[in-house]
Amino acid sequence: MTQSIIATAEAPAAIGTYSQAVRAGDTVYLSGQIGLDPASMQLAEGIEAQIHRVFRNLKAVAEAAGGGLGDVVKLNVFLTDLGHFSRVNEIMAQYFGEPYPARAAVGVKELPRGALVEADAVLVL
Repeated sequence: MTQSIIATAEAPAAIGTYSQAVRAGDTVYLSGQIGLDPASMQLAEGIEAQIHRVFRNLKAVAEAAGGGLGDVVKLNVFLTDLGHFSRVNEIMAQYFGEPYPARAAVGVKELPRGALVEADAVLVL
């Protein structure tokens, strides 16, 4: 199966040894996105702004792959404070419609660049 790399300037450039996304057949694997603004590469201020930025970054990469957030079948969310879980749910509803993707939410000690939230996804096109 042929793999292709997905990249867009509408989401933050990779800050390590990874690609924004990899397409293998009809499946696209999106790398984790934190709340970095793609233009400034600065972290958004506060949990709400970071959650919105994470979903906008994922959306940009999904669109660069030829899909959208409606094509997400699996979403993983990582939070440094699970107390923000209800806020993730509220904001997620602004970006995803029913039927919602399968999802995991995991509490972690810390994330790159001091981010409060990170998410990755799998799309099927």
